[in-house]
Amino acid sequence: MRLLYILAICSAVLLLCVFLGKISGRLGVPSLLLFMILGMCFGSDGFIKIPFDNFGMAESICSTALIFIMFSGGFETNWAAAKATSIQGILLSVFGVLITAGITGLFCHFVLGMTLLEGMLIGSVVGSTDAASVFSILRSKKLNLKNGLASVLELESGSNDPVAYTMTLILLSFMSGGSSVPVISIFFKQLMFGLLAGVMISLLAVLILQRVRFESTGMRTIFVVAAALTAYTLPSFIGGNGYLSVYVAGIIMGNSKMVQKVELIQFFDSLSGLMQILLFFLLGLLAFPSQIPGILLTALLIAGFMSFIARPAAVYCIMKPFGRSFREIVFTSWAGLRGAASIVFAIMTVTNQADPQNDIFHIIFCIALLSVTFQGSFLPLLAKKLNLVYDDENVMKTFNDYQDDTDMVLIETCIDEHSPWKDKMINEVCLPSDSLIVMIKREGNTIIPKGNTIISEGDILISNRIASRSSSDIPLVEVPISSEHEWTDKPLNQITLPKDSLIVMIKRNSEILIPSGNTKIQTGDILVMNM
Repeated sequence: MRLLYILAICSAVLLLCVFLGKISGRLGVPSLLLFMILGMCFGSDGFIKIPFDNFGMAESICSTALIFIMFSGGFETNWAAAKATSIQGILLSVFGVLITAGITGLFCHFVLGMTLLEGMLIGSVVGSTDAASVFSILRSKKLNLKNGLASVLELESGSNDPVAYTMTLILLSFMSGGSSVPVISIFFKQLMFGLLAGVMISLLAVLILQRVRFESTGMRTIFVVAAALTAYTLPSFIGGNGYLSVYVAGIIMGNSKMVQKVELIQFFDSLSGLMQILLFFLLGLLAFPSQIPGILLTALLIAGFMSFIARPAAVYCIMKPFGRSFREIVFTSWAGLRGAASIVFAIMTVTNQADPQNDIFHIIFCIALLSVTFQGSFLPLLAKKLNLVYDDENVMKTFNDYQDDTDMVLIETCIDEHSPWKDKMINEVCLPSDSLIVMIKREGNTIIPKGNTIISEGDILISNRIASRSSSDIPLVEVPISSEHEWTDKPLNQITLPKDSLIVMIKRNSEILIPSGNTKIQTGDILVMNM
């Protein structure tokens, strides 16, 4: 009977979270915030009053959830688009955390009167940008940011947890009376072992996926799940950082050629969503709202200082040398969301032997709650106000491989005697605004379509649009556009293409554009063409 009650509660929570996720867009708040509030309502101080204060169990469950959130974030990262801004993302993930944590720690010590170690501990715990929050908001709101900012933020948030995690471990060791001698070795072991393990495990997994025939898609998916878990556990056993390892493994595997990638992306997207629900609901369940008033002022001061001083200072120091504009620095600073990872690290302060004088868990919980509420809610609006969102083209979401994406695929349409397109010219066919006929297969020959090309019975039309049945044998080439290229700053209807060629799509930063005649080609664009 106890199991039935647990299952009933789980089903009710999941249904409520699905409903809340549906209405979050209308309310203008991140769904993660609603999941956290729902957990608080179910907790000891809430309406349902489920007694739960097992921090050790919560840490284990949350750490497991973070594994799949990190792996999914890496798996869906387009490295080809992120590579151009990868240095900025990596510098933010390392030095951004160090600077933010250091300045925040000094603020806690000199202004709030905490001990230096405890102030630095709070700065370290809350120093990293939360991957779960950033991934969720950027993708759910479909923020197609200019100049590769989405790639910078995703790379930073996905790879900066190891730095905050290592700093937290070191400071907890100091506060527990540990030695300061192994600090540097611990830091480098965490980063180097995590990085090497992630690379080796993912390359081996890709090799197996490409060489071994699995009995079903399900078995292939199970293998990838096992690879993700191995990428976390193996480096953790030898002193490396499992979060860094699993994120790197996700990037390498997600950007490698493999069959049935669409199914894998769909699975990990759903799994990541479930893990986010579990993570934020459990963190809300673990909190005691009755204890928040006592630490609210402290949390407000720290959150305000980080949002308006510490984070902007770190971002300015790192991104200004790369020529980033003031608007881009402001937005990147505001996008430094604090969330699940910081709360998970705060749980470590409870389960560790260190005995901090302040209620660090509820301080960090409140900071994360404030960050997701205000920064997360206003992030889409700020991006539009700063003119950092593409709004003049039909922009689709970021994806790894344009032939493996679930929203934009290349499909075949057979023209039979009853087809309404039979004997019509291409320019007479009414296509969706985001669709384009790429080529025509006719009696074994390939025809590059023009506006006056007549569609005949028996033709197979290849088009890029939303569909479920894709064609994977279309030869496509990528043409990078430099500042000296003859097509730079020209609309498509004013350039002369090579014979029997067509621009299928344009890769711009981390977005994909469906071209039209007035689409202007820009420096840095990659034209995807069939030739």
